[in-house]
Amino acid sequence: MALKIKVARDPSISPAAAKLRLLKKLRCTLKFEKLAWACGARLVAGVDEVGRGSLFGPVVAAAVILDPTYRIRGLRDSKLLPADRREILAERIREHAVAWAIAAVDAARIDQINIYQASRVAMRQAVLQLQPAPDHLLIDAMKLDCDHPQRAIIHGDALSASIAAASIIAKVERDRMITEWDPVFPVYSLASNKGYSTPRHLAALREHGPSPLHRQSFAPVWNNPVPQEVLAFMLDEKPEEVIEEMSEELDAAV
Repeated sequence: MALKIKVARDPSISPAAAKLRLLKKLRCTLKFEKLAWACGARLVAGVDEVGRGSLFGPVVAAAVILDPTYRIRGLRDSKLLPADRREILAERIREHAVAWAIAAVDAARIDQINIYQASRVAMRQAVLQLQPAPDHLLIDAMKLDCDHPQRAIIHGDALSASIAAASIIAKVERDRMITEWDPVFPVYSLASNKGYSTPRHLAALREHGPSPLHRQSFAPVWNNPVPQEVLAFMLDEKPEEVIEEMSEELDAAV
């Protein structure tokens, strides 16, 4: 059963600003972990994804089992943390967590199965990679197709320390991945916008068209007037071979 929080929104501010204001008011604690422990769970994993609203690159998910005997101070929703603080916390999480894992679903697969399903696939893959395996999941606003007992929590990354830890790990990894593509596609300023729809990114899409790693199913990408850029290696591939390979990858993931 998902935890739902309802608040009245100030009509004078944007929905994004209203959400950010709400998140800043929420307290990130071990409340949900303690409830799971009290019911007999020993290895409680927080699960979250990042990059869902980006126009470029993969959606990245992480799963983290925190050590109940070691407190990592400062855990909260990764969106509320400056980049340097996220880096420090990510290092501490990786060092002190019982287990952590990361999984990604690329832009091509996102276009095939939609961003919601791609997020679920990435989260499930991250959970399945955990060693030791968890016996309870706390998930940010989703249910996963797996046999683990689980609880979906609205704004979970701002309420649950485990989900916040997963959010931080995923955000740091995705930012690293996107930044590495910046020299390859410099016109999009990926190092600064991480693939999100900033005015400069949208202007670059209108002028240069999308790269092969942009999400073609997202409106700001497919409705721009310039065709998609093609990389040299793509010209050597036969369309039927690409379709067959992508289908096999999708079947294996789902």
